[in-house]
Amino acid sequence: MTSAKVIAVALLFGMSAFPQDNMTTFKANTKSALVWDNSSPDNASSFLIWDPLTGREIHKLSSGGVEVSSIVGYERVSLSRAGLLLNYTSTIANNTDSDISVQYGGASIDGHVALPLWIALTNKGSNKHDRKEIWELSKMYCFKTGFASSENFFSGDAPSRTFTVLPKTAVTISSVTQDPRNSPLLCSLEGCKVTGTIRYYLNVNRKDYVFVWPGPSVVYCGQ
Repeated sequence: MTSAKVIAVALLFGMSAFPQDNMTTFKANTKSALVWDNSSPDNASSFLIWDPLTGREIHKLSSGGVEVSSIVGYERVSLSRAGLLLNYTSTIANNTDSDISVQYGGASIDGHVALPLWIALTNKGSNKHDRKEIWELSKMYCFKTGFASSENFFSGDAPSRTFTVLPKTAVTISSVTQDPRNSPLLCSLEGCKVTGTIRYYLNVNRKDYVFVWPGPSVVYCGQ
């Protein structure tokens, strides 16, 4: 990976993706960032595979016994509201002999910061004010259709949450953002495709795994 490319990523993710005081800001550098689809260091690999069952595109980054797989899907906010929800689902496989930690990093769409939504299994039991901010997993089709697992997820109300992946195991984690753009879809007789470029990253054992997704590669996981 060239220094110029990593510096570009640093500028992208160095923006205050989390303006709240309890949220952190990450700045990538040549020693801590692995970028999908760019030339990689000798100890890292970046590749693309196709799920043989679904035909979905999967992006993978591997380094030092850790492999992170990424899929991205979208659905409409609702039939009555404009906008898109983007679902980032990552599987972290730990092929080392030690525990590894996984934290949320950030997401950007055509240079626009996309904050993680507050998601939960249900909003029942929450106070009236919080209830309006919570997106229930059971009402989002990417979770209902099985595209994303609702067992583990990052949520905007707890951005510093850390997952632990035990040796020789794997964990799948999802997060959801709302596309900040006014016109994120390009539709034709062949269907609709997301436009632009999506970037998001996870921090795994103090390394940032940055995934780059051309909009047309993002699959529709709605209804």
